[in-house]
Amino acid sequence: MAEEIESGFDLEEETPATESKEWASSFTVDGVQYAASIFWESLQNIEAPFLDAKEAAENVLVGADLFCVKHGKSPQLGLAVSSQGFKKGMKVAAVAAVTAMSDASSLLAVFKVDAGYWYLCVRNDVILSDGDVLFVKEEDAREQFMSMLSVPDWSKKIAPEEWGIDETEQKNISEVFAQGLDVQLEKINALRGTELAIVVVLSIAAGAWLVMFISNTFFATKTQENKVVTRRAQKKVVKEVEKIVPAPWESMVETNWILDNCREKIQSLVSISTPGWKNSGVTCTSSGVVTSWRREFGRLSWIEMALSYSGLTFTNKTVDDRGTSVTVSVPFQSIKKVNSIPNKTLTQLRNMINDLFQTINMTISLSQGQVKAGNKVYTSLNFRLNSTYDPNVWKPMLTKFSGLKINSIRYNNGVWNYEGTIYVQ
Repeated sequence: MAEEIESGFDLEEETPATESKEWASSFTVDGVQYAASIFWESLQNIEAPFLDAKEAAENVLVGADLFCVKHGKSPQLGLAVSSQGFKKGMKVAAVAAVTAMSDASSLLAVFKVDAGYWYLCVRNDVILSDGDVLFVKEEDAREQFMSMLSVPDWSKKIAPEEWGIDETEQKNISEVFAQGLDVQLEKINALRGTELAIVVVLSIAAGAWLVMFISNTFFATKTQENKVVTRRAQKKVVKEVEKIVPAPWESMVETNWILDNCREKIQSLVSISTPGWKNSGVTCTSSGVVTSWRREFGRLSWIEMALSYSGLTFTNKTVDDRGTSVTVSVPFQSIKKVNSIPNKTLTQLRNMINDLFQTINMTISLSQGQVKAGNKVYTSLNFRLNSTYDPNVWKPMLTKFSGLKINSIRYNNGVWNYEGTIYVQ
């Protein structure tokens, strides 16, 4: 993030591409290559996951041609693109780690590996969509780790010992993987089930015909000598068609929609109160809202009763071993997405934001970022804003910017924290 200056506006010089967040697709442990930086989403069709994988490759992560499955309380589908360095048969690092530490429903970890720093974030037995990233640079991994550390109630917090972060432990990744399950990346379009059976039958039929043909040709009685003319077969050249991966702004959560829904759900959750239990803050993303309460006095049944009478539907509710912390999550349904094409250059966008926030005499943090989609890299301006005003107040200003994505909205004790990305031309 940019360094704060007295003008009331945080601003950095334009960051060269080499300073953006770089990631890798695999690392090696004890001579075995593990795939990381995989995109995760929920798995609906547990009996035939490759059907979900095909659909996701067409609608979610366009161009994905490899997949894997994480079983357990919350089954998930992992997607990867082979052109980004992933290969069929690679073992999946996230599944190995999660199954090895299955006693931790919520895990925040960074492991130092040969290719960089592997970041893993699991919340209520679910690997977050951006919770499996192999960062090339240490500072990028540390920044991601620290941003999630503010979220309460992690069952395990793992970080390199040299970082010196309180209440974290360092684990040997070799020992962790040795206790986990081995799951490998598979081809999405590989033949399975009925398709495979048909191919086998056709192969047998073709083999039988070939045997018969050879027998008739070489062992049958020759009645006439035929002249055989050999024609050189032409080599068929197949040109590989490059898969088109849409730009990030072609399917973005609509700004008004997420501001309205985050505001509504956050206000509903913080209004749940009971004597002796204090809310620890609420985090909202495009997938839903997560919050927790800590006990100061009183009984666990008090907060559970308050939750049951709230009228809200929780996908997950976890209670720690001592009954002093309760965490819940509320999902969003029917997310509204739009195509929001950027219309400002990086310089124009910075100057515009600079002028707006100087007008209202407020501080905002900015940093240049880059996002890779397929073989293309897109430049963006990341922002972070702390305010006592709720999303409804910021809506007229934030909706001014085309190509804007709200990454998260956090609320704690009267303060709203907004983080987002604005793509540039």
